[in-house]
Amino acid sequence: MIRLLLLLALTFGLASSASADDIAATGRGVVRVVTIAVVDDQVVGFGHGSGFAIAPNRIVTNAHVVDLAERYPDNVVVGIVPTEGSKSYQGKVIAYDSQRDLALIEFTGARLPPSALYTGPMTEGDPVVSLGFPGNVDLATARSAADYIRPMTPVRSEGVLSGRRVLSSVEVLLHTASIARGNSGGPLLDRCGRVIGVNSAITRGEEGDSTFGFAIADTELAGFLRDAKQPYASIGTGCTSIEDRLRQDADADAKATADAASAKRDAATQDAMTREVALEKARTEAGRARENVMALAGLLLVAGALVIGSAGLLESRGQRRQAVWALGIGGLSVLVAIVVFVLRPSGEVDVPLSALPKTRISTPDAALGKLMCTLIPERSRITISSSEDVPIDWGAKGCVNGKTQYVGANGRWDRVLVPDAEQTVSVLSFDPATRVYSNTRYLMSAAGMEAARTARGVVPNVCNMDEAALSRLTGQQAAVRAVLPPLPNEKLVYSCKSAR
Repeated sequence: MIRLLLLLALTFGLASSASADDIAATGRGVVRVVTIAVVDDQVVGFGHGSGFAIAPNRIVTNAHVVDLAERYPDNVVVGIVPTEGSKSYQGKVIAYDSQRDLALIEFTGARLPPSALYTGPMTEGDPVVSLGFPGNVDLATARSAADYIRPMTPVRSEGVLSGRRVLSSVEVLLHTASIARGNSGGPLLDRCGRVIGVNSAITRGEEGDSTFGFAIADTELAGFLRDAKQPYASIGTGCTSIEDRLRQDADADAKATADAASAKRDAATQDAMTREVALEKARTEAGRARENVMALAGLLLVAGALVIGSAGLLESRGQRRQAVWALGIGGLSVLVAIVVFVLRPSGEVDVPLSALPKTRISTPDAALGKLMCTLIPERSRITISSSEDVPIDWGAKGCVNGKTQYVGANGRWDRVLVPDAEQTVSVLSFDPATRVYSNTRYLMSAAGMEAARTARGVVPNVCNMDEAALSRLTGQQAAVRAVLPPLPNEKLVYSCKSAR
């Protein structure tokens, strides 16, 4: 009976909101891991630690947090308590490494935002942040056992990286962020919210000694996940604040726009010059043809006159028959010369447009076909997203992939996407002139996503909307933008080229 009540208790709770920053975004994937040991309907053991989502339904924690569940799977219940929502879930251990002190838990019933590993360089003195559920805070604030299975925001503490060490043949990170025993299994983050380690142990401060934390290093975590055949997101680019990145990207975007406008002017000038050369060539050829025809008429006239003159000479010699023929041929030559002269070309140029070089300047509404868009790292800020190439099929009038309508303004096309299965709002933008595609991502709280979905309403996945539907889409996008946080978490900028 007690076991049943405890299991039922794991389905209730209240969630508290988190601030819209990188650490809070990662915190929405942090969980409390609870273990309850029951023998003959009697609770004989209770423990808890922290963990974080590496996939929507899989949690990384320390092996020692779920040690009882690994040894006595039939008598120990593993509970996963998210930071948001109103429910908790039962999980099971699917991978366990006591040497590295890491474990992987799978659960069903909800999808959490996964964390990403940072694989780039870290140096001593770099700021770090710890997230988790320290037991000393629980002891000070918990009013009952129910507080241990009630969703709540993880505790944040800050410090610096003090170095790398080897502890029992396992690489660990030494840091000064404050942690306690309940932090075991929780993430150690860089200031952009990427995971650099898994908190595992602390040194005990005695007689005024400083306390340090130990976290299983990212290298060990990556090896554990590979051994468990668990895919994970990894980011190698350094941490830049979103404010700096947006400012730098705005400058880069302005330069790209100016360069595109300059290139467009140069292309127009080059096209005009090419067309003028073609016209001049046509004029030259027309003048040459006129001169050739006039020369032919002159030759025919002279030849006719000579032949007519020879007719008199033939007549004086008594060759009347030949004189008549000469006179006829000469007269015909003169007549043809007159006709050729009269019908000579005017020298005016009449070149059809199809014969002139085609302009290379496309309009913003034109279809560009299939494009492959490659990330521009120096213009991007990534905390959890993939950096792989993105294919798009850009159709006429902002129709993407044959089903998604973008809204155009001032030569740029935008679309705000609010998915039903993720906690991320994406503002997508494409500039046909520069062929720069961008994805500005907001990692939202559950309450924020609900507000965004309400503002979005129902948007059909169709292109070539009529004016009324396009106006509604514009209004829906404006409504979603109004409920977004002041700053996004990520901005991914791509350069697109023809995929052919």
